[in-house]
Amino acid sequence: MGNFIAGTAKIGKDCTIGHNAVILDNVQIGDNVYIGHNVVIHEGTKIGNNVYIDDNSVLGRMPRSGALSRHKAPKALSPLEIDNDCVVCSGVILYAGTKVSKHVLVGDQASVRQENLIGERSIIGRLVQTDPKVSIGSRVKIEAGTQIAGPAIIEDDVFIGSEVSTSNDNSLGRGLGTHKGPHIKRGARIGSNATLLPGVVIGEESVVAAGALVSRDVPDRKIVMGVPARVVRDVPQDELLPPKVGGH
Repeated sequence: MGNFIAGTAKIGKDCTIGHNAVILDNVQIGDNVYIGHNVVIHEGTKIGNNVYIDDNSVLGRMPRSGALSRHKAPKALSPLEIDNDCVVCSGVILYAGTKVSKHVLVGDQASVRQENLIGERSIIGRLVQTDPKVSIGSRVKIEAGTQIAGPAIIEDDVFIGSEVSTSNDNSLGRGLGTHKGPHIKRGARIGSNATLLPGVVIGEESVVAAGALVSRDVPDRKIVMGVPARVVRDVPQDELLPPKVGGH
């Protein structure tokens, strides 16, 4: 079976397309794009220049809801947008309504749900899963196997280690109250296997130690550890980021 490319798709110059690719209506692909084998690109998806898309990835798919889903999937979303110079590795699923900025890498088998925003030069690691409505800043690193519950905010220059678990439902599936994921502020660092409970705020430049259970907000520039996590000391001055331009 060969490729299927809809007649309304627009493909730029010097593109490479592997075997068994499916490119549907009104897809827009820039120049010098590599599309691997068995890639499916759904209707309206927009891909910039110099983008690399590896084998078996699915781009721009619409979400579906289960019978017990509390929040039903929207029936209409804007198309997926991938800006210039991005790398989408093998087996990735990127949903409609998401926007990926320049120089982003999305690792093998990651799943990025609808209405996510990913800032420039961020890395979404292998097997990372993000829920709907997650905002990820620039220069963020999320390592392998981490799950980000939405809606969530991850500001610029955040580091999140591997196998970090976040949650958004204090009623444990009973459908009570509101759903809210974490707000992780600029420059915060989260160690591997930490757990963040619903709605916690992780302060600017703070550090959450590996394996910690965070059940309450973490102050700016403090180190927390333990189960439950408690403040143990300040973050050393020499580990802090330079102040933002125009900041304090």
